[in-house]
Amino acid sequence: MHTYNRVILKLSGEALAGDQGYGIDPNVIQSIAKQIKDVVGLGTEVAIVVGAGNIWRGMAGSSQGMDRATADYMGMLATVMNALALQDSLEDIEVESRVQTSIEMRQVAEPYIRRKAIRHLEKKRVVIFAAGTGNPYFTTDTTAALRAAEIEADVILMAKNKVDGVYSADPFKDETAVKYEELSYLDVLKDGLGVMDSTASSLCMDNDIPLLVFSITEEGNIKRAVEGEKIGTIVRGNS
Repeated sequence: MHTYNRVILKLSGEALAGDQGYGIDPNVIQSIAKQIKDVVGLGTEVAIVVGAGNIWRGMAGSSQGMDRATADYMGMLATVMNALALQDSLEDIEVESRVQTSIEMRQVAEPYIRRKAIRHLEKKRVVIFAAGTGNPYFTTDTTAALRAAEIEADVILMAKNKVDGVYSADPFKDETAVKYEELSYLDVLKDGLGVMDSTASSLCMDNDIPLLVFSITEEGNIKRAVEGEKIGTIVRGNS
């Protein structure tokens, strides 16, 4: 039984790094691949957007004096490394997958073509979207919102590796922080909740794409999210 037919799974780079905080943890990426296999087994079409915080952060580079556009392009290239590692883990357990990049590099991946991506999904292949939107100044959160709108995904599943939902404040710094079960995008924007950046939130709100924020660290959570179990925090239109 699955609630969603087509999903975008947003994985941060940090989620792939696990406890080591940098690079790619083989155990973590294998665990994520197995969870994705379980979801594909339900009949759900899965597309993935990967970040690059485990390798390179454009914002960090620009804060150290690097040209922002150059720093962002480096971040986009780092997402391709994560995407290829994830594809390798998926293919290793016989899950057919394709990497599509917004910056052309045909030797390692297909260029992003919307109709081709949808065709892959219909054939139950996992599609991994890499290289962000292909433009500097846009985050991979915005990529997830944009691709979700383009492929008409039912939901964005935002997998976090440190928190299990959206809180009123940083739960690691504020003991009084309250976890929300449901929010609207207006609440997220108005209260400046660090769910996703304002461009991504606005895009989701305008296109009525729900967002589920949950923890990736608990084994089986991706499947639970797809099956509609009450985990994490759901963010919807203006309700």
